Amino acid sequence: MFTTTLARPQGKIPLDLFAAIEDLKTELNAVILAHYYQEPDIQDIADFIGDSLQLARAAAQTNADVIVFAGVHFMAETAKILNPDKLVLLPDLNAGCSLADSCPPDQFAAFKAAHPDHLVISYINCSAEIKAMSDIICTSSNAVKIVQQIPKEQPIIFAPDRNLGRYVMQQTGRDMLLWQGSCIVHETFSERKIVELKTTHPEAEAIAHPECETSVLRHASYIGSTAALLNYCQKSHSHEFIVATEPGIIHQMQKLAPGKHFIPAPPENNCNCNECPFMRLNTLEKLYLAMKNRTPEITMSEDIRLAALKPMQRMLEMSV
Repeated sequence: MFTTTLARPQGKIPLDLFAAIEDLKTELNAVILAHYYQEPDIQDIADFIGDSLQLARAAAQTNADVIVFAGVHFMAETAKILNPDKLVLLPDLNAGCSLADSCPPDQFAAFKAAHPDHLVISYINCSAEIKAMSDIICTSSNAVKIVQQIPKEQPIIFAPDRNLGRYVMQQTGRDMLLWQGSCIVHETFSERKIVELKTTHPEAEAIAHPECETSVLRHASYIGSTAALLNYCQKSHSHEFIVATEPGIIHQMQKLAPGKHFIPAPPENNCNCNECPFMRLNTLEKLYLAMKNRTPEITMSEDIRLAALKPMQRMLEMSV
């Protein structure tokens, strides 16, 4: 089992947080890695912004002594798996993941044991314990590519996201045994409201993340990871997009394609349910305090880390 430092850092917040964080980066020889779903201020202060695959690669290549991970728990764990000798900080330890939580290790161990002939490919959005039980890790960017490299006669368990699993099955023609996990954000988008938006914005392209349900994906002209969606909207000749993924990505879309209009896909209810509540727990203030106090730190047992490292390395090798 992994363990984490549970103490909540306290301290005075400086007026100029951007300058204070830059000073701490120099003092600690630190790098800030941020996911596209983080709040705009964190994206703007980060040294590197990316999706799960890009962040894993950045974590594997960094020469920094301290990694400040502005994302969710499994992402910071991934950085620690790849960098056992570095200090890995997560601004808020409560920044978990509904998808990772939908795959409890004890239940998954029993599921795997019931299908001993299956190769286990796990989406990176899972805990270190699930990674340790996997043969290969994948991301939404490389899942199709990785599955295509597996011999057709080899049965596969795909975990934990059923929606990404269904999409990969459709793209590859492979039949896989799916763990029935899902992301609360990507399952909340309303097909009905997306159709209404396409009616009122007939020139808009709908683009979607493969974690979305099939009913939403069928209305998308393009499906891809967060990085792929970002690249697509820059290259597309369209000037308006309905974006079916966590709306934090729109900050980068607006920066990189300033002449275009981006509409966040709405949830079924009148709420902010299309925003990840876990990603939004991280704030610039918490990031500063984490660096100032060098806590909360991500730690885990060496046996779990080494077991989780092997499928991570296989992913990086198969994604070249």
